[in-house]
Amino acid sequence: MLEWRRGVVVAAMAAAVGAAVPAAGQVFSETADVVVVEVPVQVLKDGQPVRGLTADDFEVLDGRKKQQITGFEVIDLRQVGTEAVVRRPLPKAARRHFLFLFDLSFSNPNSLLRAREAATKLVSEDLHPTDLAAVGTYSLQQGPRLLLNFTSDRDQTVAAIETLALPQLVEQTGDPLGLLITRPTSTQETIGATGGGAAGIDREALVQEHLEAMSLLNEGTARQVDRGRIVQFARSFDDLAGLMQGVNGRKHVLLLSEGFDLTAILGTEDIGATMRMNQAAEAGRYWEVDSTERFGTTEDTSVLTGMLDGFRRADATIQAIDVGGLRATGGADRNRAEDSLFLMANETGGEMYRGFNDLGEAMEQMLDRTSVTYVLAFQPTKVDFDGSYHPIKVKLKGGPSGARLVHRPGYYAAARYADRGALERRQSVADAIIGGQEGGRIDSSVLAAAFDAGGGPAYVPVLVEIDGADFLAGSSGPTVQAELYAYALSESGEVRDFFTQSMGLDLSKVEAGLRQGGLKYYGHLDLDPGEYVVRVMVRNSETGHFAMRAVDLTVPGEAPALSPPLVPEPMGRWLIVREPPEAVNRQVDYPFMLRGQPYIPAARPRIARGGAAELVVMAHNVAGGEAQLESWVLGPDDRRVEGHSLAIVERRPAAGGEELVARLEAGGLKPGRYTLVLSLGDGVSAAERSSIGFEVAG
Repeated sequence: MLEWRRGVVVAAMAAAVGAAVPAAGQVFSETADVVVVEVPVQVLKDGQPVRGLTADDFEVLDGRKKQQITGFEVIDLRQVGTEAVVRRPLPKAARRHFLFLFDLSFSNPNSLLRAREAATKLVSEDLHPTDLAAVGTYSLQQGPRLLLNFTSDRDQTVAAIETLALPQLVEQTGDPLGLLITRPTSTQETIGATGGGAAGIDREALVQEHLEAMSLLNEGTARQVDRGRIVQFARSFDDLAGLMQGVNGRKHVLLLSEGFDLTAILGTEDIGATMRMNQAAEAGRYWEVDSTERFGTTEDTSVLTGMLDGFRRADATIQAIDVGGLRATGGADRNRAEDSLFLMANETGGEMYRGFNDLGEAMEQMLDRTSVTYVLAFQPTKVDFDGSYHPIKVKLKGGPSGARLVHRPGYYAAARYADRGALERRQSVADAIIGGQEGGRIDSSVLAAAFDAGGGPAYVPVLVEIDGADFLAGSSGPTVQAELYAYALSESGEVRDFFTQSMGLDLSKVEAGLRQGGLKYYGHLDLDPGEYVVRVMVRNSETGHFAMRAVDLTVPGEAPALSPPLVPEPMGRWLIVREPPEAVNRQVDYPFMLRGQPYIPAARPRIARGGAAELVVMAHNVAGGEAQLESWVLGPDDRRVEGHSLAIVERRPAAGGEELVARLEAGGLKPGRYTLVLSLGDGVSAAERSSIGFEVAG
């Protein structure tokens, strides 16, 4: 069993938060003195993307002021391979986001089931690997509800669509970011016929029953009730538009609905009813004239127009898909319902699709039109952190005649962290985890290594080192709260496991230690053999300062593999916090042992100038049974530098391979930060190489 002596002054508290929905985020870099706005732009001619443009072909206006384009990148998805999902993530502003939103209140259950089938096919077969997808529902009882946050994980997306997050069919993972709604199986398949692993459950019958219970059709209801429902819909979608502001990139809300009769708030289009009310007014029988029915109301109309304006400002289009077109329906009522879908799509720059028979072709056209993105960046001056809206305009100076530009109409200045809501703060973490771009104000390092747990998934300790002075910068209270999130993503972007932790630190007891060294956290993941990227975010809950780091991880299978170098370090530098005991739900021996003694490895070892360090590395499945190591050192610019030597001093057999103890001499390296790279002889695969960052102290 794992055993650990806890520090008595540091309390680790498991984060108890529910599934998140996206909230308004930032378009800025994290530094306070450099503000960068990224503007994704599509250029179309005759419905097709225009390629081959340069920065000189564009002009950007912030309000009325022309801006210098300080960054320019072209993302052509025809040229982007699957490795960009996790190994080389695209700029967040260039990634396409698709929210599949199922309308449970204004749609027929049978139509929604067919819509679900079409959406599943679209996710499985047509989306580009770099696209992000989310799944949500709308109902009058709950409003918009996000079932799955924006993710590259197609298995999770399909699971959310198939079950519409019906509790009986979805395993509750406790993921606070909403990126994982069901645990992947060891074979990495989607949920089976019984759904979510629940044996004996008729999934299709439950979903059908759920949709019928949630469906509130408009037919036969009173006009005042219809009006209230439509106003409620518009207000809820206005909130959704505000939440979509926090997602960087082009957003498409795929609204799967039958629509509703807009005459309840815009006024009747019935010629007979209009004539009767006109005649009553001319005869002085004003009590027979229902002004709301005749003309609608300004208040209700303003709610609808405000919602549409919110989507435009959020750079989010509504792609309205009439699921009622799947049924053989028609007539004036059906046409009026379609009018509402057309209005929402047309006013936000989207399209309306009538009938799922054409959905595949229509979606393919939409995907093709948005396959080329020009990401323009500029640095505005004198932007206050007040959440204010700034309109922008992009003009095409070059390029073909008659080309049309599609770009975000503006951006919101960042609000100060203390003024942001809990949902917005949570969404910023999800955005960083899926986006994958490293950075932040807090210096930190991450180490992840896989160990055979004696059957089942590998046990993968994850050690996170957090610089104490950086973490405490700007904190003012007697206590400070640390948030930590760690997610393992497969090569194709599936979320395979995660852990999160919230830690309350009493500064009267730990501040001196934190400032002298820092905080070291020990958590773990359970993973099957394969290649992964482990993404870790640490955040100060008061200031919002964070660190985002990513490390490659190989969980050995049958092929040759090399573990990361494990460098024991003396106790005393760090305040150490370990995950709660209940996080380890199986018997696992403590993995870090050297010559019969336990040790704690360094995520970024520190070596004295002219000194040396001992390291441990595991070689798995090596032919002949005796591994040979090659090593080299990279400088901060990723170029090789001279001045080190590495020699194996001990060998011993271990489960699945051989444990090597080596001595790293750093006598010729100047003070600074470096990366040590190890390789199994002439190994060319990523699994046969490993690395660790280290520091030569001055």
